[in-house]
Amino acid sequence: MTLSPANEALAAEIISWFPRSRSALIPLLHLAQEQDGYLTDDAMRHIGELVGATPAEVKGTAGFYEMFRFEPVGTYMINVCTNISCLLWGGEELLHHAAESLGVEVGGTTDDGMITLEEAECIAACTEAPCLQVNYRYRGRVTHDDFDRLVDDLRASRLDIPRHGALSAVRQSIPAERLAGVIPPEQAREAPVWLGRNDVEVAG
Repeated sequence: MTLSPANEALAAEIISWFPRSRSALIPLLHLAQEQDGYLTDDAMRHIGELVGATPAEVKGTAGFYEMFRFEPVGTYMINVCTNISCLLWGGEELLHHAAESLGVEVGGTTDDGMITLEEAECIAACTEAPCLQVNYRYRGRVTHDDFDRLVDDLRASRLDIPRHGALSAVRQSIPAERLAGVIPPEQAREAPVWLGRNDVEVAG
């Protein structure tokens, strides 16, 4: 599926924020994943056309980042950390409990398409071990009972967590008058304002 007409219009706005259209590639990938829950081949081709990149360049860029998915996943993706701090505080046991409770193997999705379970190398919340993320929203010091309650709440839609792919409930928008001098670098005739600040001598 390509970008919808509404998202194609939004993509044009996002591209206008950057001096080179390719600089908008990552935000456009997030936009496509928010639309479909993962990155479809058609969407990546469409994005390539919008920014002047080949499909291989688009997929190669997306493939560098852990957050982008190329296959359908559940409405909610749960990533359980098993790195050293979480490992010492029961992360492995939590992951095994999660798999058994959901009835899936790690990397699998529940039959109803609701939850995908994955192991995370590290999610940088070591003081909150064992921890996990639900669609990249953090949960810390998670017990087995906490996990079971979390799943019950997700299934009952009691939590305000958007479906996989949605980064934020608030869409960023930059008014034209607030853009930071967006012109291609080769057309610049003077240093940008923010760079000029570095040349100001410190008094004293």
